[in-house]
Amino acid sequence: MEEKPSVLRALFDKYREIIMYCIFGVTTTLVNWFIYSIYVRVVPANDYAAGFPTWFQELIVSRLHLDIKLIYAGVVAWIVAVIFAFITNKLWVFESKSWNAKLVTGEALTFFGGRVATGILEVASVPALVAWGFDATLFGVDGLPAKIVVSVVIVILNYILSKFISFRTVNDEDK
Repeated sequence: MEEKPSVLRALFDKYREIIMYCIFGVTTTLVNWFIYSIYVRVVPANDYAAGFPTWFQELIVSRLHLDIKLIYAGVVAWIVAVIFAFITNKLWVFESKSWNAKLVTGEALTFFGGRVATGILEVASVPALVAWGFDATLFGVDGLPAKIVVSVVIVILNYILSKFISFRTVNDEDK
């Protein structure tokens, strides 16, 4: 006699993709926050704007009052998190097991392209929120509450981009 799957197993099977995306989305976000926090805490405060053109220093530092170190921290954290996210999304969320060069190239280009768009939004939003008054510190890390708020929006946008653009060919083939 065949055993009926449990209610939890049936729910997991029905919503597997979303559950896996949430698990790896949270994990990717934690990787991002961890790298961001290490950068902010460990890298010494320098005059980060010194290497940029005068117009950039005037606009970003003087007028917008953005902390360039937070921008650098965001960029480094974003790069590490996106590499982690591509691997986990490909293998375990959308189950794209093929390593065909053409398929992987298409997936990678659309995935990284989408992440560039949301990455720019993330990297710009955190210092902007800090400059506009959401400048709280959490666990001794400047701007971490702003980063958390922005991360929620980014995770949702990234799911939509991954599902309907980057890994859609895999999803269409599975149907």
